[in-house]
Amino acid sequence: MSDAPVVTMRQLLEAGVHFGHQTKRWDPKMKPYIFGQRNGIYIIDLHKSLAGIESAFAFVRDTVASGGNILFVGTKKQAQDAVRSEAERAGQPFVNFRWLGGMITNFQTIHQRILYMKELEVMESSGEMENLPKKEALRLRREREKLERNLGGIRNLSKPPSAVFVIDTKKEQIAVTEANKAKIPVVAVVDTNCDPTPITYMIPGNDDAIRSSALMSRVIADAVIEGKMMRAAGIRPDTGDDARSDELSASGGLVDAEAAAQAASEEPASDTGSDADSETDSEGAKDGD
Repeated sequence: MSDAPVVTMRQLLEAGVHFGHQTKRWDPKMKPYIFGQRNGIYIIDLHKSLAGIESAFAFVRDTVASGGNILFVGTKKQAQDAVRSEAERAGQPFVNFRWLGGMITNFQTIHQRILYMKELEVMESSGEMENLPKKEALRLRREREKLERNLGGIRNLSKPPSAVFVIDTKKEQIAVTEANKAKIPVVAVVDTNCDPTPITYMIPGNDDAIRSSALMSRVIADAVIEGKMMRAAGIRPDTGDDARSDELSASGGLVDAEAAAQAASEEPASDTGSDADSETDSEGAKDGD
């Protein structure tokens, strides 16, 4: 496939991927992925981000080319829209409202709920609900709506996914833990306040900015689509080192000193607030932590 970079340094900068959390709120295991700090905010090393993106892209592409699928997971409000739209564009399952415990480790029970949701949909579309008492029909409609919110994105899953893509591993800790227990690879955007240890293919980056989440979701969706094209063309995944990774190493990470310096000099917004409710400004810098 193409040796062109998956994304450029400029795209990462514009999406605010380099903004980490406050220096007082970090996971020491992320130290190797930090470039420096600016005004009390950690700046993520975008050389490492690019390398992580290249590896994750190759893995996702080859997984799909081999017949697998990728479950997109991102339930925080900054990621919900991107996760849904990019997963749908790539024809992949997604969870963007709430992760229900057991979605992986107790999949058979979850699958039964999916089948029940589909039964309710048939009852409503066929007019069968109109023959029920009003209170019963209302109860079933509300139940269907709730199931649709929670399970609509995985309605076509008949077995656990081949891999999981996660935005914000701290918020989606249950999903990561379940994937680890099931020995399912995890691809994730990992911010400076998160533990990278449970992640199979980590992308050091800002998991709070809308634009960063959108860019990362787009990259993974592109990898899925490329994998589908390979599968349709009968092209088997390369068993050797990925051509993109070779290109990345040969070009010194496809970045230069000037761009890296610019990443460190960007002015992030003040970093206060809670993890659950963190917001971002129009440039992708964190308003909250």
